[in-house]
Amino acid sequence: MMLTPVHRSRDIERKPEYLQPEKCVPPPSHASLGTMWFIRDGCGIACAVVTWMLVFYADFVVLLVMLVPSRDYVYSVINGTLFNTLAFLALASHFRAMLTDPGAVPKGNATKEFIESLQLKPGQVVYKCPKCCSIKPDRAHHCSVCKRCIRKMDHHCPWVNNCVGENNQKYFVLFTMYIALISLHALIMVGFHFLYCFEEDWTKCSSFSPPTTVILLILLCFEALLFLIFTSVMFGTQVHSICTDETGIEQLKKEERRWAKKTKWMNMKAVFGHPFSIAWLSPFATPDQGKADPYQYVV
Repeated sequence: MMLTPVHRSRDIERKPEYLQPEKCVPPPSHASLGTMWFIRDGCGIACAVVTWMLVFYADFVVLLVMLVPSRDYVYSVINGTLFNTLAFLALASHFRAMLTDPGAVPKGNATKEFIESLQLKPGQVVYKCPKCCSIKPDRAHHCSVCKRCIRKMDHHCPWVNNCVGENNQKYFVLFTMYIALISLHALIMVGFHFLYCFEEDWTKCSSFSPPTTVILLILLCFEALLFLIFTSVMFGTQVHSICTDETGIEQLKKEERRWAKKTKWMNMKAVFGHPFSIAWLSPFATPDQGKADPYQYVV
């Protein structure tokens, strides 16, 4: 049987001399206690700031250009409340996705003492990541930006300045969903506003001058359309990945499936929590995920 590149690397990692536990020095025990998870990546931080600024810009145009000048009080209140609620949930989901540990493996734990404490049985092996000197669980991958191995890593997203992994995939999915919803809502309101302004005097349909109003609406329309397409595709991709229980990296590398196959419903509950409730849609509810021992792999 011909071995794939993945199999070859795994075979190398199984050799005792490859682990080299004497070269691994664990970080201070207090290094990860009481610290907030945040990736200090310039590109990621800039993308995260731009994301928030774009949401605030959309809120500015929706409120001050379209809703506040409207003479229909009920229309303004309903749409203003709905848009701001969705925008708040989108930013809260982004905040949780960015500041939640995605499932990082303890760095530098590939020491002789730790390997001996695992009490491995015959037929069980452990893998070491040579980049972060950690015992790599099955289905974990090393992220060059986070500089850590991440359990069930799907991909590193600069827009949330974090990896999307086992612990924060729910928040990333909610972020893409709420951004798609506010983008669609903004597009619909822009369409109605243009129709209203064509029928009425342009000076009465906005607090700004007609040229300024048109420019602001066109920019919002372009932004909403772009992010509606992008986040809708990303949302669909993530839901498909969850249902098939196969991360983006695993699909890209076409890795051999070594884990038990579960139903789509069980996979959804593993990410969003059990049982199904309104908490699935809340970025403030942390899913109760039961995880297996990540360090054992039976050959």
